[in-house]
Amino acid sequence: MASLHSEKPARLRRKLKEPCEIGWCELVSLPELGIENIHAKIDSGAATSSLHAVRIKPFERDGEQWVAFTIPKSPEFPALQCEAKLVERRAIKSSNGRSQQRYVIETIMQLGPLKWIGHMTLANRQSMAFPVLVGRRALKRGFLINSAKRWLLGRPASRSVKKEQR
Repeated sequence: MASLHSEKPARLRRKLKEPCEIGWCELVSLPELGIENIHAKIDSGAATSSLHAVRIKPFERDGEQWVAFTIPKSPEFPALQCEAKLVERRAIKSSNGRSQQRYVIETIMQLGPLKWIGHMTLANRQSMAFPVLVGRRALKRGFLINSAKRWLLGRPASRSVKKEQR
């Protein structure tokens, strides 16, 4: 089971030294959750990044609030059982315009040349084409979005890209 510990590495950069051009979809890694190169949609309209998760259950550990969740299996990954320290519950307006309460975790995120500690909401994104959405709080670290391009930081391996993702 992947678990996020409260101790975070001290040497992660907060911003890129030089701007980095990215496409409207890229590969993202979440090393603390055991995920490398998962498909992500880049969305400057969303404030917070989001991760596809199901069976989300809050619990208490050593007097602190935590959350257990499952990242469902996909063509790239087996199902992953994860635990993370809960940062907060936040009202998020989803793509359909409705507001919903979501759990927010803190985890190491990596997009291209930058690794940082960021917030992600846990949401059922089953109906979405991408299991991860990277929001503008993550993007303000020096990423420039080219909406006419995709996979500028590397193409997905071994799997053809779905038509709806083009």
